[in-house]
Amino acid sequence: MSVELPFQISIPDFKLDLLRQKLALTEFPDELENTGWNYGAPLSDIKRLVARWKDGYDWKLEEAKLNQDLPQFTKDIEVNGFETLNIHYVHQESSLANAIPLLFVHGWPGSFIEVRKILPLLVQSSPQFPAFHVVALSLPGFGFSEGAHKPGFAAEQYAEVAHKLMLSLGYHEYVTQGGDWGYVITRIIAHRYGGKYSKAWHTNFPLATPLNISVNPILFLQHLFTPYTAAEKAGIERSKRFEKEGQGYFHEQSTKPQTLGYSLADSPVGLLAWIYEKLATWTDSYPWTDDEVLTWVTIFYFSRAGPAASIRIYYEFVHSANGSQPSSFKPMIPLGVSHFPEELRITPRKFVHSVGNLVFQVEHSTGGHFAAYECPDELVDDLRKMFGKRGPAFGVVPGKNGYERRIRANL
Repeated sequence: MSVELPFQISIPDFKLDLLRQKLALTEFPDELENTGWNYGAPLSDIKRLVARWKDGYDWKLEEAKLNQDLPQFTKDIEVNGFETLNIHYVHQESSLANAIPLLFVHGWPGSFIEVRKILPLLVQSSPQFPAFHVVALSLPGFGFSEGAHKPGFAAEQYAEVAHKLMLSLGYHEYVTQGGDWGYVITRIIAHRYGGKYSKAWHTNFPLATPLNISVNPILFLQHLFTPYTAAEKAGIERSKRFEKEGQGYFHEQSTKPQTLGYSLADSPVGLLAWIYEKLATWTDSYPWTDDEVLTWVTIFYFSRAGPAASIRIYYEFVHSANGSQPSSFKPMIPLGVSHFPEELRITPRKFVHSVGNLVFQVEHSTGGHFAAYECPDELVDDLRKMFGKRGPAFGVVPGKNGYERRIRANL
């Protein structure tokens, strides 16, 4: 059993000085008139962010806040067919001993920072809602986790790392939550480790294939005679726009990530523009402050494996044997889904049944791709309802229902 070591973020001053030197030498591209976001991140935005990053933004202050807010650790995890990787993660136990163990899995361009707002809410103990013990790992190659050194490290390996981390922490039965790559990884966990270890899963990013008459004949026939709701129609149109105008990053990162990696690793402004565009356009008008954006980007810039490592997951997923995740890939443990209107790809509600054993589904009127960060209260409320006393997944982890045990007095 590997040892859990406390971890504190501490970027050396000489690296910060070098970053400022690079920012001072930035050569910006020109920009066409009156293009807004049509061609990508606006020049005025990037100039403002670069100026703040170089003069005014205090990484050491943000670093101290992250260390204060997030209890961090590292642990070695052995990966079958690959090397042992040193994994960075956030781990906070609730004061309630029988809280529900929950694994939170981030995506790209996110990191462990996505758990920051929901962590204090999830660990709260109350007679009104369940409490959780929370683990949020930095995926291999993200944040301060070691990255893979050999090709072929695909979604199955990310799932293996996350599952083994939970076991190593003594959580042999647990539930999961994830969006973006977190959805893909927790779906694999639910399929490979569901039943014995993973007891239920929740996602805010359900990717479902259209209903098939041979697989879901009743739902298929119902769908033929049931019109889409207004929210579903709007979601379908948004998904079409994203497929047409927003998929460039995916094709590049899933085909030639090494080529892109040189720019992301060497140019802090290139990395900033690449990530800022997603933060701004994938959210539901979330009011990003410049310092919030810079903290997200700085984590990538100073990540242990470098920013190029995080995008290789796209290549490995697309080129792996199981990358397509066929429709028959349907975990049978309870599934909960939260729908947010400004998500990148929006699945009609009936299609979600093809993803898994759907027991909980709720639709929100606001929110986008980074639900845990944009809408922490709404996401946590959904988890509390799903796993609460009246929820469909109450008591799914034996002996850990998230509520204080009542002791009967002997009469």
